[in-house]
Amino acid sequence: MSKNFVEELQWRGMVHDAMPGTEEHLMEAMRSAYVGFDPTADSLHIGNLVPIMLLAHFQRTGHKPVALVGGATGMIGDPSGKSSERNLLDEKTLRHNQECVRAQLSQFLDFTSGAKNEAVMVNNYDWMKEFSFLDFIRDVGKHITVNYMMAKDSVRNRLSGESADGMSFTEFTYQLVQGYDFLHLYQNNACSLQMGGSDQWGNITTGTELIRRIGGGKGYALTCPLITKSDGSKFGKSEGGNVWLDANRTSPYKFYQYWLNTSDEDAEKYIKIFTFLNQKEIEALIEVHKEAPHQRALQKKLAEEVTVTVHGEEALENAVKASNILFGRSTGDDLKDLDEATFLDVFEGVPQAEVAIADIESGLDMIGALAEKTGFLKSNGEARRALKENSISVNKTKVNEGFVIKKEHLISDTFILLQRGKKNYFIIRAV
Repeated sequence: MSKNFVEELQWRGMVHDAMPGTEEHLMEAMRSAYVGFDPTADSLHIGNLVPIMLLAHFQRTGHKPVALVGGATGMIGDPSGKSSERNLLDEKTLRHNQECVRAQLSQFLDFTSGAKNEAVMVNNYDWMKEFSFLDFIRDVGKHITVNYMMAKDSVRNRLSGESADGMSFTEFTYQLVQGYDFLHLYQNNACSLQMGGSDQWGNITTGTELIRRIGGGKGYALTCPLITKSDGSKFGKSEGGNVWLDANRTSPYKFYQYWLNTSDEDAEKYIKIFTFLNQKEIEALIEVHKEAPHQRALQKKLAEEVTVTVHGEEALENAVKASNILFGRSTGDDLKDLDEATFLDVFEGVPQAEVAIADIESGLDMIGALAEKTGFLKSNGEARRALKENSISVNKTKVNEGFVIKKEHLISDTFILLQRGKKNYFIIRAV
């Protein structure tokens, strides 16, 4: 192989543990490796980006990535890092979620070029659904001792945890099912490596053990560190919960903002993990950032790169435009270009008042807009003083007392943005 996959991951800080011989195994020939994805939602979130990037780098260094959607394991629930069981889904929902996940992965992986190392997607439900319980415990279960299973951290932590419920037999057998996935892919897809987060090490090595005992072969394991934030808060969470890859769940503007608001320390780490920029480009960026940290060069590049990969160029342009609106570097035209969802995201928490659309169609005078109809300012007198001081803007354009708001001023046919001074915003919603 021309490029060393493990070396690529190491300088990026993406290797937590690797089975001895993994690097040499990958340098000998094109190999197949898989990562499992949980299909319990119709979108992945940025917590999934690390395993996605593992597969993407794997493909870019000439190997064949396999994305496994855990339709069967999604019906059970993985105890690793969890304090309770997850909800179980029906097959129709799982299939729908699988298609959504595939579409998101295709932003990072080549599934369609016909190249020897094009990515494939598999669903473990396809081979597990025909397996009877008796067949499974006879053909798979007998090869792994209870002592071996109990020694895994994911099991031990759960059994010794504070949960009074303990751990169900269903969850206890999870590592056997995941281990069998590795064996199945080893036998049917020539898959010799499984990758995942460091919390998956126990499940992955159960798979290598089954490959050794049943398949008579050798499987390899590689895990990446679990990503944390320097302030101790959980990576991938915002005030609204998960940061999703689906634009309908997390808008490209909010997605962009999440990365833009990264601390200096985290940005230096994340730009290596979440972008495809090479080592020289990243080292140069870090130097530029250190010389003028206030310009946030690292954060801007990180936000740009990840947003383009997940949502595309146009979504990035809109997100940048929307971000500039709050910081004064924008025009009324930029505002007019915003769709309703992005407008509401940008001005989240800004006070609003409803005004009848008929009032706007017939022309809304500024005193009415500022005070009488909206309550933005306390009185007509205060509204007149503010207008005389030249401190009032409508849709980012300064106005005087004679200005009349009309239908053509509406943003997304619904909103008018009022502003007093630089930071005092108010929204009129036409109803």
